[in-house]
Order: sequence, then C-alpha cells, then structure tokens
Amino acid sequence: MTRLTAKDFEPEVLELFDKYVHGQLSRRDFIASATRHAVAGATGASLLATLAPSFAAPLVAADDKRLKAGYLEYPSPQGYGKLRGYLVQPAAAKGKLPAVLVVHENRGLNPHIEDITRRLALDGFLVFAPDALFPLGGYPGDEDKARELFAKLDQAKTRADFLAAEQILKAHPAANGKVGVVGFCYGGGMANYLATMVPGLAAAVPFYGAQPPAADVPKIKAPLLVHDAGNDARILAGWPAYEAALKAAGTRYEHFVYPGVEHGFNNDTTPRYDEAAAKLAWQRTVDFLRQHLATS
Repeated sequence: MTRLTAKDFEPEVLELFDKYVHGQLSRRDFIASATRHAVAGATGASLLATLAPSFAAPLVAADDKRLKAGYLEYPSPQGYGKLRGYLVQPAAAKGKLPAVLVVHENRGLNPHIEDITRRLALDGFLVFAPDALFPLGGYPGDEDKARELFAKLDQAKTRADFLAAEQILKAHPAANGKVGVVGFCYGGGMANYLATMVPGLAAAVPFYGAQPPAADVPKIKAPLLVHDAGNDARILAGWPAYEAALKAAGTRYEHFVYPGVEHGFNNDTTPRYDEAAAKLAWQRTVDFLRQHLATS
C-alpha cells in the first residue's frame, strides 16, 4: 500500500489537523470543518483517521539486543509523587556515555518517542525520556486520551520535573557529565525552556518548538540547533524575535528551515512525515550532539 504524505491532503486540512493536535479545535469541529475539504468520497472522520499516527513499525524494536532499555522511577520534587522515564543505552558500551534528555510531544511518552529514544541510543548516547503524564497514570495508549490528560497537567510542576530529570540524567553512573536535550513540538518548547534554566546544559535541539520569552534568552549558555518546518506558520511567527534576542545575547545557534514540509515532519508515524527532511535533520542532530557532548 502506498504511504500517504502531506501532499495527499489539502493545505486547509493540514492546518485544521494542526489546530486539532494542539487543542485549538475539538474532534467534532475538526470533522465538521475538514468535511468541507474532503474529496473522492472521503469524510472528515476518514481524514482524521488517515492523519492519525500508526505505531505498528518502529525503526528500532523494543527488544533490540544492541540496546539495554528499561524504565527508571524517581521522586518528583513538586509533590507529583513518583516520575518515570524510559532509559536506554548501547548494550556494548564501554566507559561513560554522553547523555541526551528526550522530551515528547503533547501526548506523553508514546511508542514513537520510545522509538526515538532507542534510535539515539544506537547512535552512542545514554538517553532518558521522561513521561510527563506519569503522575496522571502515564501515557494511556490512545492519542486523544493522552491529549486530554496533558491539558490537566500543572505545567509549572511539569517544567520542574523536567529540570529534575536533567539532573538525574547528568548524575547517572553511566553518563559522562554532559547532557543535551532534544524535544519535539511541546518538547521543542521544553528544550528551549531548559536551555534558559540550566546553565550547565551542553546542547539543546528543539524541533518545531515554541520559543522562550526574549527576556530569558540571555540566560541561555548552551549552543542551539533549531529545526523548523517551512509550512509551520504558527511556530515560524515567533522566530524573528527569538533570533534577534539570540543575536543580541551572543548565543551560539544554528537554525534550519526545511522548505515545503509540515509541523511534525520528523514524526514517521503520520503522513506529515517528510523522509528527506527528517533524515537530514536527524543527521544534523546526531552530529551536533556528538560535537558538544563529547568529553575532551
């Protein structure tokens, strides 16, 4: 079966889907609005079904023998009780490893983010992906339910929990003491936030994430690698002010905009995935992390 891509959908449908994914549009309103753009017998409901993620074919299997993977629980500093994350490292690693914190989208630690975590581990990193939804029971196995749960989080507490996760990872016995962060969508915004809050952060790689307030940018000490989608007007609208603040602060950064691709282009479980852009962004990310997380 031919895999659907963003080009198989009307731009208006993709815009509606982006609003739906980010809680700006209800399921009912998406279906009603998307139906107006449906062709060839499609309906709003069928469009939503085809745009939804499929986790059937991870790039790296959960039981890949090249990896050592498991879940790590640790106390929440904000009274959320216990937190949990997915910790993965190369099985044959010798010596201490550069460490990467992975921050998920606004659905918690779903199978795609676990796959991303394994991919980075295969590239030679100790990788930790916390589940922000764990205080509410964890990723529920359903993307719609996950989004509903996500809206119930106290974001001040969640941000503090990600700060704690960075410290847990940095102090891990297998880590070399240098930590980078990679985040996607919500996680991209969190990567930007962590860069403003952790002076010792070694690198930050936000994929299509919200920018921090300009007043906080001078606090960024880590080099940034920013990936954005050419068709992502919502995120790109904030870039000029962010770039001006980065330049004024003398922050080291690289910014890549991938022409003609959609928000979420790195997520290979949905039709918004763009293989060429994702592969290029991934290689740039791995090279960047290796450069900045290696010990001298």
